[in-house]
Amino acid sequence: MNNKCVHVVDDDRDVRCSISFTLGAAGIQSRPFGSGADFLESLGELQDGCILLDLRMPETDGFQVMTALAEREVPWPVIAMTGHGEIPVAVRAMKLGAVDFLEKPFEEEVLLGSLDRAFGLLKDRGEQAASKREAKARIGALSARELEVLRGLMAGLSNKLLARRLDISLRTVEMHRANMMDRLAVGSLAEALTLGVQAALEPLSPP
Repeated sequence: MNNKCVHVVDDDRDVRCSISFTLGAAGIQSRPFGSGADFLESLGELQDGCILLDLRMPETDGFQVMTALAEREVPWPVIAMTGHGEIPVAVRAMKLGAVDFLEKPFEEEVLLGSLDRAFGLLKDRGEQAASKREAKARIGALSARELEVLRGLMAGLSNKLLARRLDISLRTVEMHRANMMDRLAVGSLAEALTLGVQAALEPLSPP
């Protein structure tokens, strides 16, 4: 478990120390932050991990942190920490992407159980992020015309309709399609389309 890391973001020093002690006893690394701003400024140098995030903090609160994480496409699972009885606050956090919430004060077993589920999500999200990066890299190797052909195929256009849409000959479309398949190193159209979806490539819009 010593490769697991939890980023604890809470302006209360006693809470940070208590959580870090609990995590250390369970063999989990922790990295404490006293403010949302400090955490966001350090993102680029941090190990992948789960985030224990207090929602009620001065200046940069937990909601602003979650919004920034979404904008930067950081896939780390967030467990929100709220005061007792703040259910509406917790619901708002869940809508922003929190995978769970803990009402302070919480028991050690509750904390570790929530983190166990979050680390499972972290693994899945990490694999998805790696697939997306690979797909983007392969798509990025296409020429501009090959990219147009792939986007047209994603839109459901046949070779003939693509030729009309791009104002090129059918033979030219077939050539670019074959080159696109070779450059992506795929054996079927389904594989090429899957890469396009993984890379978040937009299909050609209707003419």
